[in-house]
Amino acid sequence: MGKRLHFIFFLLVVLSAGAQVDPLQTSDSRAQQQWVEAKYANMSDEERIGQLFMILGASDQPKSSTNKIGQTIAEQQIGGVIFSKGGPVRQARLNNQFQEKAKTPLLIGMDAEWGLAMRLDSTYAFPWNMTLGAIQDNSIVEEIGYQIGTHAQRLGVHINFAPVVDINSNPKNPIIGKRSFGEDKANVAVKAVAFHKGMEKAGILSSAKHFPGHGDTDVDSHKALPEIGLARSRLDTVELYPYKIMIGAGLSSIMVAHLNVPALESNTNTPSSLSKKVIGGVLQNDLEFQGLVLTDALNMKGVTATATKPGEAELNAFLAGNDILLMPENLAAAKSALLEAYTSGKITEKRLARSVKKILRAKYKAGLHKYKPVDTEGLYADLNGVMSDLAHEKAVEHSLTLLKNKFNLLGIKKLENKKIAYVKLGDADHSTFLKALNLYTEVTEVQAKDIVSLKKKLAEYNLVILGYHKSNASPWKDHDFTQKELYWLNEIAEMPTSNTVLATFARPYALQQVLTYDPIDAVVLGYQNSEMAQQKMAEAIFGAIPVNGRLPVTAHPQFPVNSGMDLKPMGRLGYSIPERVGMVSEFLSDIDTLVQQGLDSLMYPGAQVLIARKGKVIYNKTFGTPSGKEGESLTGDHLYDLASLTKILATLPILMKMEEEGNIGLMNTFQELIPEYADSELKDVTVLKALSHYGRLPSW
Repeated sequence: MGKRLHFIFFLLVVLSAGAQVDPLQTSDSRAQQQWVEAKYANMSDEERIGQLFMILGASDQPKSSTNKIGQTIAEQQIGGVIFSKGGPVRQARLNNQFQEKAKTPLLIGMDAEWGLAMRLDSTYAFPWNMTLGAIQDNSIVEEIGYQIGTHAQRLGVHINFAPVVDINSNPKNPIIGKRSFGEDKANVAVKAVAFHKGMEKAGILSSAKHFPGHGDTDVDSHKALPEIGLARSRLDTVELYPYKIMIGAGLSSIMVAHLNVPALESNTNTPSSLSKKVIGGVLQNDLEFQGLVLTDALNMKGVTATATKPGEAELNAFLAGNDILLMPENLAAAKSALLEAYTSGKITEKRLARSVKKILRAKYKAGLHKYKPVDTEGLYADLNGVMSDLAHEKAVEHSLTLLKNKFNLLGIKKLENKKIAYVKLGDADHSTFLKALNLYTEVTEVQAKDIVSLKKKLAEYNLVILGYHKSNASPWKDHDFTQKELYWLNEIAEMPTSNTVLATFARPYALQQVLTYDPIDAVVLGYQNSEMAQQKMAEAIFGAIPVNGRLPVTAHPQFPVNSGMDLKPMGRLGYSIPERVGMVSEFLSDIDTLVQQGLDSLMYPGAQVLIARKGKVIYNKTFGTPSGKEGESLTGDHLYDLASLTKILATLPILMKMEEEGNIGLMNTFQELIPEYADSELKDVTVLKALSHYGRLPSW
């Protein structure tokens, strides 16, 4: 009987997993359906076809262009707008203007894979997907998705065309690369699900891309039609794997790429985005996906080159099974072609209703049944808040990947025995890294015009940290070592007088250029050259934070995918913001005022104030001058003559702890605490008075 029950349970699980529950259906499904049916019934045929299109808009366009878009929205009653470059306030205002023109509220989309900063200035940039792919704790990835979702919602964006779920198995891929979570299909899938869950929790529709998989190609579909020459069995087990998992997790939409995939579509002139076999067959039938299906941009060369006349690609895309036609090259021709096909019966009412009603259900789920304009007041602050800082910091910390640590060199120990040099490689800024290294001990930047001179200077040091810094502007920037840098790296690593640490702030694939890592003692991967990555790398090198990232791709024969070593912290202080340890930044600003009052009243010429909690320095500032003389300034590395510190470093912290635990009160008197003082003139002195230096205690 027990075995039979287990079999029935297993069968039910298998059957229930086979069909996706409608991911666009809301909890108030009856009200949603009524809204959808009412909207659909009130539309003309032209308005229904208009709902299929999402056109491009950008807040950095001239007013003449945006006015034309507004006119198009009013005349064509299109379904949505995808925003590109510009600024947040400008986009919010433009968004409101466009919505006023629409009879049915517009579905607003953006490519915000690593945040709104992918397209907009003055907004937050989170780590790229490959950086997130190194993180072992998927809840951190979910929090990144949530933060991106809250930003999108605040700006009036309803669908984020993310995450990228391509398996980046080709290191030469020119368009995906660091936009991918990596080459391990299971890791890509769990990261994508976490990211999707975060966005959905924030009320934003997600969109996995680029179906059926754009990772194993060295051609950019913006410029030509890439071919994915993989067998169907490989596609099923690798490229399609993340989609299967995400569909089961309630994925809202899927973006179909412009690819030539012979194993799925035998006609080489039919891109996957226009293929009934790919969309109607594989995606909607085999994978049973019920969410929105949309094309990649229809103005890309990968698809426009296949059309013989305007509107043909858009019509074929709809006939193939797409619901949303993204960025048509010629809207008027495309809409005319679809209307003609509908009138002639090539597009049936049932087929049109299926897509339009799906779009309307998505709009309802996104909250457009109770649309409100975007409020621009406080917008910049809302899009750059402290919760985003915390999520960013945690993500970077947990992404750092230790690939080699000979002699347990890291975290660096016995600083008194170390003379450390720093050598910069790469062409991007390194100032944050060097400054952060010097928070722990003296680290000297060493430069020279040639390797002979450089090695002569480095002979004075017993530890050399090489930082490889490449542009953090976008994941498409060149990250390759120059031949000179590769030669210098090897020459420095071979020096017998010092140990060598290589800290890279670039994509993992850059490591492939190094012939061997045998001479290098430690290798740490930071993935990006952001200020956060540089700060956290320095903390990791000195053992202030743990390191537990894993390599999301194969970076070198010595460093295959999933490589990585754990590094435990040594107890040194790290650096963060007050909110990381349960404090509030605003309150700490009062310290500035108090110190300045002391300077103004000539109590001291200068001061340095450092506050640390839970192993994190959260406040570290210097004020005034060392001696009060004009022209001097106090710096963070100033040396002080210390005296009379026992009360501050020992007695005071113990009393603070006792007061927090309720074992002593600031208003307790000496006679209450020590009965022997009951008959002395100090009996009424309180703890507060004693700590404030007016308790009349006699000197020892």
